Amino acid sequence: MTTAELESLGFRRINSAPDREITGGFCGDLLSWVMGRAREGQVWFTVMANINAIAVASLADFSAVVFCHEVEPEPAIVDKATEEGIPLFATGDTEFDAAATFAGRMRD
Repeated sequence: MTTAELESLGFRRINSAPDREITGGFCGDLLSWVMGRAREGQVWFTVMANINAIAVASLADFSAVVFCHEVEPEPAIVDKATEEGIPLFATGDTEFDAAATFAGRMRD
């Protein structure tokens, strides 16, 4: 699966970062926890829409970030993610529901 396919799951694309290959998913909002456990290529489901989250996404080499619960990042956050090549998406779903939708497609 690629990040382009996330839109077909109902996730709204926020920026124009290049599409990337996805290897799995990760849910978490405690940044230190995420940094220590994330793996390259995952999609991160979170509500943490701040500049530090983009730094963590870059360090972890996430393929994309999906902001849940209708969280909308500020323009500066979107710009930084685009600069770092991190595709951003948004959904009104909870992290659980968004990840379950994603996992169902990954298993197909």
